[in-house]
Amino acid sequence: MLCPTLSIFLLMCLPAPAEPLPFQQWDLTDLGKTVDVKSLMMLMMVNDEEDGSADREFNPPPEHPTCPFGCQCNLMIVQCSDLGLHHVPYDIPPDTRLLDLQGNQITEIRENDFKGLNNLYALVLVNNHISKVHPRAFFPLRRMQKLYLSHNRLMSIPRNLPPMLEELRIHDNHIRTVPSRAFYGLERMNCIEMGRNPIRNSGLEPGAFDGLKLNFLRISEAKLTGIPKDLPDSLRELHLDQNQIQAIELEDLRQYGELYRLGLGHNSIRHIEYGSLFYVQNLRELHLNNNLLSSVPAGLPEMKYLQVVYLHSNNISHVGVYDFCPKAFSVKKTFYNGISLFDNPVPYWEVQPATFRCVSDRMAIQFGNYKK
Repeated sequence: MLCPTLSIFLLMCLPAPAEPLPFQQWDLTDLGKTVDVKSLMMLMMVNDEEDGSADREFNPPPEHPTCPFGCQCNLMIVQCSDLGLHHVPYDIPPDTRLLDLQGNQITEIRENDFKGLNNLYALVLVNNHISKVHPRAFFPLRRMQKLYLSHNRLMSIPRNLPPMLEELRIHDNHIRTVPSRAFYGLERMNCIEMGRNPIRNSGLEPGAFDGLKLNFLRISEAKLTGIPKDLPDSLRELHLDQNQIQAIELEDLRQYGELYRLGLGHNSIRHIEYGSLFYVQNLRELHLNNNLLSSVPAGLPEMKYLQVVYLHSNNISHVGVYDFCPKAFSVKKTFYNGISLFDNPVPYWEVQPATFRCVSDRMAIQFGNYKK
């Protein structure tokens, strides 16, 4: 199952455990205000081939094919983006699989807007002015797997989401609360992107993610002051960048032992309690850049599979010979292929070469560029 990460193309997958991660800085600031429909079409076709949907019998096409005025309709794909629409068009072909309505002026999703679209796979509503979704609006969409509602004006998560939904992007709205059992029954949900919403820790009600087996969750650019509790323990990627987190306490990561990638950059983290990283032994990539750390976090040498560590733009003034690599060399299962320490007051000429004895290549270490 594909799990989109931080790429606007929506197709990037988690690496397999045995594959090294590339040393590159992910763009954690924004996912853009448009969806790459071509990539989504490719993903839809791959999905159809994998689950046999390509051979599924759909509703027979109408005798006289229809297409909403101004839209482009071809091969069960209806593109109505950037047309200044104020409502969802009423004459969408019933065999539509991908409906693109991004970049319009839609303010409300009404009860019967998607009536008859039983075969819809993906719905793109990015960059509209939607503030209201009728609680029964998604009832006809029994097979829909992708829903994109980012860059709108929603105050809450829509009710009665489609039961087959695998990916929900609701980035950049006005959501403050994720109520208990908000996603209950969505057993196939794999990826939720809900960054840039004014969500506080108190806004994540107990049981909000009950029943989910997520791989990917992003709550960046919110108002979190700590790592949330009771998120799905199945998570492989958790991105909490650009919040107000000040510390990582001992129990904060206890239930997230399956994490491969953890994003905590652009916070105000000063302290990481000793032993707190013990619970994420499968971690491959750790983002702690742009924080207030004064030392390299304890526990990195014991993380056997850790390959990439972002520590740039902190207050680290000393790097010890055992900060990254274990004393017993055989304990480290994979070499680092990226350690960033630039924009720190580290006198790099004083760092002993043996400090990076478990790094794959000298080019994987980044020093210098400290701004006084």
